[in-house]
Amino acid sequence: MKRSAAQIREHYEIEKELAARLRSAPKSLRGTLYRELYNELFQRVPHHPQLIARESIAKRRTTALRQVHFLRSLCDSPPTFLELGAGDCIISLCFADQAEQVYAVDVSDEITGQVIPPPNFQLVLSDGCSVSVPENCVDLAFSNQLMEHLHHEDALEQLRNIHAVLKPGGKYFCVTPNRMSGPHDVSQYFDREACGFHLYEYRIGELIELCRRAGFADFYAYIGKDGRYLRVPIWLVELTERLVSMMPGKSGKFAPLRLLLGIRLLSVKP
Repeated sequence: MKRSAAQIREHYEIEKELAARLRSAPKSLRGTLYRELYNELFQRVPHHPQLIARESIAKRRTTALRQVHFLRSLCDSPPTFLELGAGDCIISLCFADQAEQVYAVDVSDEITGQVIPPPNFQLVLSDGCSVSVPENCVDLAFSNQLMEHLHHEDALEQLRNIHAVLKPGGKYFCVTPNRMSGPHDVSQYFDREACGFHLYEYRIGELIELCRRAGFADFYAYIGKDGRYLRVPIWLVELTERLVSMMPGKSGKFAPLRLLLGIRLLSVKP
């Protein structure tokens, strides 16, 4: 379903309003606001892409299975799998056939409430930072388009929570847009910087430093999308960032550069 210009403008104005409330909120209130504001967004924007995607879930299953195939290749045996920002949970549900246990974490039940889970699947609602899963039990954690939605002051706390639930040697594969090719939220149609629910878009070095502070030790970069990934040296992504920073306008949106810039980072717990 293609949205009209008026619908996109409506989405932008509502999301910008709600995001401003979240950006300015003190830490003591953000845990509640993450859930409340995302629920409000989905209620006020019924044509939101995530809600539309829920209606065409069968068409997305092929992409989800390809993502699962890649993630499963990171584990030796059927893992305990954790997905953060699970949305409609299609990846977690597809992974359940190949996992001992699956945890799907999200801040809103406006989308996840539609899930009919298998026995080894558990949906966990979060305040935006918490990961209410037993410590040292997860082999592989995954997030896609999540880190950029966290308040910058909350990112380290969530990374530490992810680190805590991973087993020694456990892995966290994080997919998040690169600031150098942004903005990537709905404000991309109207602004030069993200002002919607992408509260902070990263460069790869910034994210690695946060992961290091959270306790992760080894890091690997990938390029590609939707489960078709190729490992590349981290310096290649950093070099591309520097080159784009010297280019005029929105050079980072040039398709080959976007491929190199998108952050796909594998972090390993020692």
